[in-house]
Amino acid sequence: MAHKKAGGSTALGRDSQPKYLGVKRSDGMTVKCGEVLIRQRGTQWHPGKNVGTGVDYTLFAMADGKVKFSTRKMPNYAGKLKLRTFVSVVTK
Repeated sequence: MAHKKAGGSTALGRDSQPKYLGVKRSDGMTVKCGEVLIRQRGTQWHPGKNVGTGVDYTLFAMADGKVKFSTRKMPNYAGKLKLRTFVSVVTK
């Protein structure tokens, strides 16, 4: 017979690494071309003028200028209007 109870395995220790998502440059901030504005999963924020989208939906500046957030009602695939937030870079 065993002299000690079996230890088993722990349920802890499998936490994933942080992904550092979110807004990196807020409204009114000056940015240079290529700077990351927002890191996101999916299109929570949409690209506007002078803003590009990466393969992982990262929004980045395509020109030097100031960041501008705006909202507009846009039709979705079913034709219903939905409020969407756009991020633009306004050049001088």
